[in-house]
Amino acid sequence: MVTLACRPGPNWPPLTRRRCLAGLAATSFGLRGDLARAARPPRIACLEWTSAEMVISLGIGPVAVADTKGYRDWVAGPALPAGCIDLGSRGEPNLELLLELKPDLITGAYGYGLDEAPFRRIARLHTVPFYDGTEAPYRQAETETLKLGSQLGREAEAQRLIQEATATIAEIRGRFSERTKRPLAVVSMFDDRHVRVYGKGSLFQDVLDRLSLTNAWTAPTDSWGFAVLGIEELVAIGEARLISLDPIPLHVKIRIDQSSLWANLPCVKAGNVRTIPPVWPFGGLAAAARFATFVARA
Repeated sequence: MVTLACRPGPNWPPLTRRRCLAGLAATSFGLRGDLARAARPPRIACLEWTSAEMVISLGIGPVAVADTKGYRDWVAGPALPAGCIDLGSRGEPNLELLLELKPDLITGAYGYGLDEAPFRRIARLHTVPFYDGTEAPYRQAETETLKLGSQLGREAEAQRLIQEATATIAEIRGRFSERTKRPLAVVSMFDDRHVRVYGKGSLFQDVLDRLSLTNAWTAPTDSWGFAVLGIEELVAIGEARLISLDPIPLHVKIRIDQSSLWANLPCVKAGNVRTIPPVWPFGGLAAAARFATFVARA
């Protein structure tokens, strides 16, 4: 998984408690246990983007998220609330800032290799165990949505999110004709010679299955549901549709547009390449519905 660092630089103004908390929009919601009886609305800090997406999808604006710029570039929706504070890198969130913010709940996700102990000393920690092998990603997204909804006192919102994602995907499935059902492959481009292609074990594969679409990439993938391969290996998908996720770094796009290797791929020569807006490949139900929507438009 790509980690984009966005930590405060040397010229960043010093943070005081007043500055950290200024401008944060208070949102009334309940948490189970002691937090449900708190006099003020609880605050949630998210150490990475998957749990941030889930929290926002349940109608709660986190006060802080790690690498907010990266979230806006790579996740995009649902949007971060105005005034959301950047906690620094997802690989090394700012503990001092977390202490300043005094969150009531800190959320994280499986797979980031963070030592949980420092965060547990600051506040209650809720970890979302996506891609731990216990369930397929979409099914696990449903399970974890219900768990987080219970933790936050948002059971009704969690049920609604599950129902809306299911309904969105079912409605989109009905739009595809035999022509638009032809196989497709989904990739992310990080340089001009390699792509990340998503297959078995990915959230995207689960969504394609629910859309009754065939993934043109059937080769093995890793435990996160993707494989990294040379661009020339995309010859294996023939003239199948190729869907590329934004963002594509500008310097990479320029080099790809000038690449004869890319230009000679059967799918490129056939004009079957489409680019869709950002979707977080390791997200929850909001990402699943967002992906289905963009595939239908591609």
